[in-house]
Amino acid sequence: MTKDFPWFSKYPAGIPHEIGPLEYQSYVELFEVSSRKFKDRVAFECMGAELTFSEVDSLSTAFAAYLQKELGLKKGDRFAIQLPNVLQFPVAFIGAVKAGLIVVNTNPLYTPREMEHQFKDAGISAILILENFAFNLEAILDKIPAKHVIIARLGDMLGPVMGPVTNFVVKNIKKLVPAYKIPNAITFKEVLKRGKDLELEKPKIDVEELAVLQYTGGTTGVAKGAQLSHRNLIAHNMMITHWFKPYLKASPANIMITPLPLYHIFGLTVNCALMYSTGVKNILITNPRDMKDFVKELKKHKFTILTGVNTLFNGLLHNDKFKEVDFSYLHGAIAGAMAVQDAVANKWEEVTGTAIVEGYGLSETSPVLCCNPLDGKHKRGTIGLPMPSTEVGIFDDDGNQLAQGQTGEICARGPQVMRGYWQKDNEGVFFHGEWFRTGDIGIMSEDGFFKIVDRKKDMIKVSGFNVYPNEIENVLASNPKVLEVAAIGVPDEKSGEAIKVFIVKKDQSLTEEELKAFSHANLTNYKVPRHFEFRNELPKTNVGKILRRALKEEEAAKAA
Repeated sequence: MTKDFPWFSKYPAGIPHEIGPLEYQSYVELFEVSSRKFKDRVAFECMGAELTFSEVDSLSTAFAAYLQKELGLKKGDRFAIQLPNVLQFPVAFIGAVKAGLIVVNTNPLYTPREMEHQFKDAGISAILILENFAFNLEAILDKIPAKHVIIARLGDMLGPVMGPVTNFVVKNIKKLVPAYKIPNAITFKEVLKRGKDLELEKPKIDVEELAVLQYTGGTTGVAKGAQLSHRNLIAHNMMITHWFKPYLKASPANIMITPLPLYHIFGLTVNCALMYSTGVKNILITNPRDMKDFVKELKKHKFTILTGVNTLFNGLLHNDKFKEVDFSYLHGAIAGAMAVQDAVANKWEEVTGTAIVEGYGLSETSPVLCCNPLDGKHKRGTIGLPMPSTEVGIFDDDGNQLAQGQTGEICARGPQVMRGYWQKDNEGVFFHGEWFRTGDIGIMSEDGFFKIVDRKKDMIKVSGFNVYPNEIENVLASNPKVLEVAAIGVPDEKSGEAIKVFIVKKDQSLTEEELKAFSHANLTNYKVPRHFEFRNELPKTNVGKILRRALKEEEAAKAA
């Protein structure tokens, strides 16, 4: 398939070029086998409470039995999970998959409008939601197809003492549970209690059947459901299991820190599924935006792996207490979703003594397509090499594959790539019916490493020249007085578009004149921003990726 491609000579030692036959007959089997293999180990920890692999298995089976026997849900029904990183998530996700359902992962911070779109589009039959967000569900309950609602509370899995205390504080002291009224809703704890006495009839699941509808497109437009089958997710797990070997040499001693939400595809398949299948203890961070508490949690663990995005790593580095964390067990950090800026990567290595290793993927690809080697041979500024059994190429707008060194759209094919979007016209999604079009502009170097130049839709045209926001942001982020930066194109009568940057200051003495001078010293003239705007914060996605689209919409509204 790709035997002649040059990156094979760069593969980490022991990594096969092809993954071979599927290891499991369904995604369910992956979790069942791992539960037996590591039954006495701790699988997940959150807010001080722990669940062993055996406990996850029994609780998820009880959850599945209730969905099947009491709610009457059938194989292929869509089941929405709208939870942050809490112990209820893996129990519910694995349980829903055991019942043969298709999981619809949903961001808890969605507005009623966003929830309504996703739930109607997916045609959900039931939903599990944290009570903190149930008021939003109440607003649309009569507009969506769901007939059953399960309500979880933050303290449900925290034990007989801490659980009730946590729920009381969250609701009555911190006032984080707005009033809601959802008739006939059942609590998560009641589901587990009643499901324990029911017997699950294991459905026969074919690997080609869907396991997850992963909605995507929130940063670029209306969200669409990427159809991920059991085959997609099993193959993906096999690929990354091989790739992560340098970081998983001694599984019992490994601890994964999971600040990325499990409802996000990276958190789901890498932090949750991969770590579960390799017996790694997973520390769930419920609110990583609270840097103070996040750092406190890091101090409690001799963690070996950490995943995140550029803004999260940057936030940690700007916390005064972060340098006090014990990094002696840390193998390294894995980054995705957005480019890691040089200033952040350099500071991370200085503080932790380890590297941030970049990878690349999308919801549509389960998600990992490429990753830098984890054996110390990573290449800074690139997204690395394709996964085993994965082909990645650079194409022009007409679907012609380009030679190495040429810039074009990154396209990929492999067993982890979705079949298409749920109930959508998939015309134009693939080149030649098999190469998935990522919408990212990239280039492949002579040694086979890929580099993202930018999002195709984010490219700025200045007097006929292509300007990529990533480059502008990377340069300005290297200024020691800059904390965060985003660059977009705005209409301009003379040049067609002009570059506007939005800056969050690290040092309040920073001025526009300083930034202009810095830009002229580091960028050719047509790449120098024309407009500068200082902000206290920048709009971000649920995983911390800066939302250029939101900034563009703001600018368009001003001009209207």
